[in-house]
Amino acid sequence: MMVVRCRQACLGLVLMQIAMCGSWAAAKKGANMTFIENDQLRLGADLSIGGSITYLSVRGGPNMINSHDWGRQIQMSFYSGPNPFEPHGKKPDKHWAQLGWNPIQSGDCRSHGSEVLEHRNDGKEIYVKCRPMHWPHDNLPAQCTFECWYRLESNLVRVTSRLNNAREDKTQYPAHTQELPAIYTNGPWYKLVSYQGEQPFTGAQPKVLVDKNDGKGWPWRNFYSPEHWVALLDENNRGLGVYLPGACGFTGGFAGQPKGRGGTKDGQTGYMAPTIREILDADIVYTYRYTLIVGSLEQIRRHVYQRERDRSLPQWEFRHDRRHWTYANITDGGWPIRDGLQFTLGPANAVLSSPKTFWHAEAAPVLTLKARFQTAATSARLLLVPYGKLEAGDWPQWGPERARRP
Repeated sequence: MMVVRCRQACLGLVLMQIAMCGSWAAAKKGANMTFIENDQLRLGADLSIGGSITYLSVRGGPNMINSHDWGRQIQMSFYSGPNPFEPHGKKPDKHWAQLGWNPIQSGDCRSHGSEVLEHRNDGKEIYVKCRPMHWPHDNLPAQCTFECWYRLESNLVRVTSRLNNAREDKTQYPAHTQELPAIYTNGPWYKLVSYQGEQPFTGAQPKVLVDKNDGKGWPWRNFYSPEHWVALLDENNRGLGVYLPGACGFTGGFAGQPKGRGGTKDGQTGYMAPTIREILDADIVYTYRYTLIVGSLEQIRRHVYQRERDRSLPQWEFRHDRRHWTYANITDGGWPIRDGLQFTLGPANAVLSSPKTFWHAEAAPVLTLKARFQTAATSARLLLVPYGKLEAGDWPQWGPERARRP
């Protein structure tokens, strides 16, 4: 069993490591929409493509969500091994083969929509359960189900998303970066904004990571944010933000031209996603909750500050899950997690890594680590990685510039 706990406050980057011995085919069938609305927002989910969000607007305003193909929308998307993923010899599309195991909510790259298994709309909340498709494949339903609950609250969309895995392949594959969720906007919402500094939750100036005439946006940019939010805004600094509590990794940008113009079926699109690295067991039940915030930059940030007002110090107790910890050269006892992480010691370079976490070092002078070993010949080393140049900048997901990053 292992428990890691920091006593007192939270904020400079720490990545903790414990070392131990194009444009695709258009949709082939029409939308089957279900809507909810309040006095500020209107939201629509398309039941012909897994219940993904394809419509979100301020009441009386334009739709903000891009649906040029079925890899867009606002939708669930997960990644794991093996790579390439070739179940029973079925080959993926060559262009997407590098993605490995990749079920997504809307459908696949050949325009086969994910089947909705169950849905309801009581006027206040939409619930959808679907059988997702593997994006890189041609008509390959995944061995899992997705569930989503959508609810409106003033200018907010509260979303709960759940993966129910039921894979026949029982291998515990290494952690992959997950989109929680993937969000695509229309052309007017091109400006990617977040906070990257060392003084989060103080009102310090946010950073524009992608702007109209800066030549950035594609490939997508990767970056860290200790305030757990990112937004895509228009020229008036209004648009859509996403807040995922605890997330410090993000990706986003803008693909296509021109920035600042374009509708739901046009190719140009803004993109953003909170990201966390996760191990997805063959039978895992994985739930996350996020908030979409529609409005000005000030409104987006104000909501996050209100939610983070009572934030606590980093603390990881592995009673029911891994708390976003990942491994290298080691595996644990598998899912479900019950009262701690159980390991068989691996090679000398085996590593357990915490999620990226921010706190001011002077606010947390004591770090406690508890573990129980069932062998005498065991040693462990704790490494703390401080906030640095990498965390202060942004870099593309691929290409020469990524190779040169600090």
